[in-house]
Order: sequence, then C-alpha cells, then structure tokens
Amino acid sequence: MMKQPDIHVLDLNFQGLPEITAAYLVVGPEGPILIETGPGSTLETLLSQIRQHGIEPEQIKHVLVTHIHLDHAGAAGWWAQQGAQIYVHSFGARHLIAPEKLLASAQRIYGDKMDTLWGEMLPAPANKVTEVFDNDVLEVAGLCIKALETPGHARHHHVFVVGDVAFTGDAAAARLPGWDFPDVPAPPPEFDMQVWEATLDRLLAQNFRRIYPTHFGPVDGVIDHLQTVKELVRETAVFIRTQMQAGLSRDEIVTVYENWFAERARQAGLTGEAITHYATANPLYMSVDGVMRYWQKQAQA
Repeated sequence: MMKQPDIHVLDLNFQGLPEITAAYLVVGPEGPILIETGPGSTLETLLSQIRQHGIEPEQIKHVLVTHIHLDHAGAAGWWAQQGAQIYVHSFGARHLIAPEKLLASAQRIYGDKMDTLWGEMLPAPANKVTEVFDNDVLEVAGLCIKALETPGHARHHHVFVVGDVAFTGDAAAARLPGWDFPDVPAPPPEFDMQVWEATLDRLLAQNFRRIYPTHFGPVDGVIDHLQTVKELVRETAVFIRTQMQAGLSRDEIVTVYENWFAERARQAGLTGEAITHYATANPLYMSVDGVMRYWQKQAQA
C-alpha cells in the first residue's frame, strides 16, 4: 500500500486574518506539489510558508486548483510563468490562460476592492495548463490523484482525492478551525442547489477519512460534516427564496440573511471574532446574490 504523503496546511493570512484561506503543500515520494494557490495578494505569504517547510518554491513543478475563483487560483498564472504545470477543470483552463473575462466578472462584484483583496492575476502560458476531466487520475510527484467532478458551488469544480483523503475546495463548504459550523459559499453565477446536493451525495459515497476544505484546514468526522452541509445547502436556498417570495428587496434580503447567519452562529457558540472570520472567508451578500440568481433562473426555465 502506498504511504500517505505528508500534507501541510499553508495559512495564507488572507486580509491579515489567520485560518481563513489555505493552500496545501503535499509532499509525495518524488517531491512536492501544491493544491490551491490562493490569490495574488497572498503570494508572498504562500512562498514564505512553503520555505518554512524546507522546500524552495522552484521545487514545485505541479500545481492543482480545485476551481478558478480568485481565492483558489488567482496566483496560478504566476506559478505557470515560473514553469510549474497547472492542473485545472477543462471549463476553467481558458480563463487561466486569458484571465480578462474572469477579472472583469470579479471587478463587477468587488469594484475598488479588487486589488486589496486579490492582487495581480497573471496569464498562464497555454502549454503550462493541463485540462482535467471527471475521474482523471493525475500521476504527479509519485502520487496518483483522482479528480472528481463536483459542481454546485461552481460548474468548473473538482475535488482531488489522494488515498482516503480529499482536497475539497468549496464543494464541502467552509468550516473554520475550532468550530463545528459549516457555511455554504454560494456566489453567483453558478450556485445550483440540486446539483450541489448530488455532488454531496457523491462525496458521501467515497467514505473519506479526512477532507481538506480550502476554508480552512482538515475536517474529520467527514460523513456528519457532509450530511450537515447537504441539509444547509437546501436550508440556505429555501430561506432566501422565502424572502424573495415575501417581496423583500435584494438589500433587505442581505440584512435578513446576515441576521439569520449570526443567530445560527451564536447558537453554535461562535464568538463575534469567529463570525467576522466566517464573513471574511465567505461574504454573506455574495451568497444572497448567488442564490437569488439561481431562483430567478429556475423561474425562467
């Protein structure tokens, strides 16, 4: 049986806050790989974290990203320009090679906060981008890493499986250290409740020993976590639909949703600081926008 690789959680200290956004340094029999790059704004922190584990960044020849959202893949182009091979969902590959459309979409959401949040996103040379498809097995650094198609949060999402553990990006939601409190990130334009529920059923069937969400760090008790997330995906979507049916405006729904989130968080024992950390990892207004868009599309179908 192949020995499990060494897995190191790299804290990107996003927006100056600890334990919100991670990348993962995975050391296989033939060297290190990186799973997730974080945004350009945290690149220097990432490089420092890698060096703290006795590895120079130029030793990393393979970089996997679960999907192309900027908090997961914003620095992928930098790594590609250094010569690393980037592995990404086939739907996302062209946006790493030519990121203008992706950046324009983000600009509409984040406005003048773009640079502070995300920093620079460089284009990846096309020959340094490998398109990944469902059930592909990537043989890198002496490891066999299986890609599972896992849409719902984003259409261009994979979970990467190494032995009996998985790097879940956002497909298994966010859960910050110290709190048994998952949170569903549902940004526009691709949140899909039913598709995400099917993704969670697929993940539940894998019987993982441990998962590593990008927000943040290892989660044990995987079955309970995934079942809770599946319930929460529907609960979140239905809650927002109820506010829409009541005739509330988008801004009113954001306020009601923030209050609902804060009340659930307090009941789970979260401190005010923890609630702030969750809101930084997953801005609540974005989930409102994503879920509203989903229901509007359903109504037009």
